[in-house]
Amino acid sequence: MTGREIRDALDMAGVMPSRQLGQNFLIDPNMARWIVSQLDLQPDDAVVEVGPGTGALTEHVVGNVRRVILVEFDLRLATALKERFRDNPTVEVHHADGAKFDGRTLFKHRPLKFLGNLPYSSGGAIMKNLLGRPHPFERAVIMLQKEVIDRLGAKPGTKDYSVLTLRTQAFWEVRPLRTVPPEAFYPKPKIDSAVAILTPRKDELPVFDARLFDEMIRRGFAQRRKQLKKQLPAEPTWESACTALSLPATARGEELTLAQWIDLTRFYDTHPLKDLPQKAGEIFDVVDENDQVTGQSTRAEVHAQKRLHRAVHVFVFNKRGDLLLQQRSVLKDVHPGKWDSSVSGHLDSGESYEAAAVRELEEEMGISTEIQPENITKVSPSEATGWEHVHLFRTRYDGALKFPCAEVEAAMWFPIDEIAAWIESKPDDFATGFLECWKAWRSNP
Repeated sequence: MTGREIRDALDMAGVMPSRQLGQNFLIDPNMARWIVSQLDLQPDDAVVEVGPGTGALTEHVVGNVRRVILVEFDLRLATALKERFRDNPTVEVHHADGAKFDGRTLFKHRPLKFLGNLPYSSGGAIMKNLLGRPHPFERAVIMLQKEVIDRLGAKPGTKDYSVLTLRTQAFWEVRPLRTVPPEAFYPKPKIDSAVAILTPRKDELPVFDARLFDEMIRRGFAQRRKQLKKQLPAEPTWESACTALSLPATARGEELTLAQWIDLTRFYDTHPLKDLPQKAGEIFDVVDENDQVTGQSTRAEVHAQKRLHRAVHVFVFNKRGDLLLQQRSVLKDVHPGKWDSSVSGHLDSGESYEAAAVRELEEEMGISTEIQPENITKVSPSEATGWEHVHLFRTRYDGALKFPCAEVEAAMWFPIDEIAAWIESKPDDFATGFLECWKAWRSNP
């Protein structure tokens, strides 16, 4: 769309650009085309665009992908977009605030990419909401004020290096691309904008507790010129951290690399299972097809020899009826990185199903409950369950969660309908044992 076409579209929608809403509309069609090209669109992709405005970027996406999901805060612009694409079933338009949009509705659309000429006033909040961990995106192309892009991609020891830098780079590779001058927008902003590509980090960093990491960097940058020894928790001691991690005693937060901040987080993580995704030497009861004990064997032997054994899964629901799902750590020996039941695990030798359910709730999610979880159904052993006799339990919980990073990558509450739609569209995103439990639960809700 040319500048004239965009002004006409704004006039037709009755929109006078609002500084309060951060409305600066891209009017350079060549720049719009180039920005969209950075998404590397594939026919099977779905694209979420936040702040589409008059559709200057959107027009280069529609027709090239499977689905386009537009999230527009301005009701007048959202209405105009709905009218424009009313005959195109591949486009859905939401009148919503990108900073509050329910990202759980997006997982079912994977493979998914993110596009946004984000408002200066709320770009950070939108990124935190939709690009924060866990998220369903495999690539994001964003445009923001240049000073923010500079902070996202900053290096240690520079003035732009900050909490925002570390929060972003812990989970995304950030590649700033180019500056966009004020002349490319209507109305002209007073500062330059910039475009960056974000791609999810792979597995080059060790696993770490994301919530503790956030607490650590907030402490470290609360007074950025102060030395860390005055800002971090009292235990373990800063001196012991310096010795273990070869850090200078006078280090400041702005001097540490991302890898050093993660190492520091892991050093201060007191969870007993932070380094233990599983124990190959654990002893399990081996059972027959009737779930009668026939002997004992190690975890490694049970899995390698496909012997029948016992396990529990627990579905945890909150007061809204949402089901808690966990994303398995990439360190797990079975289904790494897949989404799974709220908690699950094997029975130790001689342990009851009921005791195992209570133990797994505590170990995997930090959930302590005085009420015994309800045993609702059984799932017979099969290749899908990993040759496990599974007892499925359910319970209610509305408190805080605390999980070991070596076992669990992330956890999120999902509406039941969203899980059903996600399973229908992308069953490979899930551990097969969970899928068996899901089918059993749906037959016995």
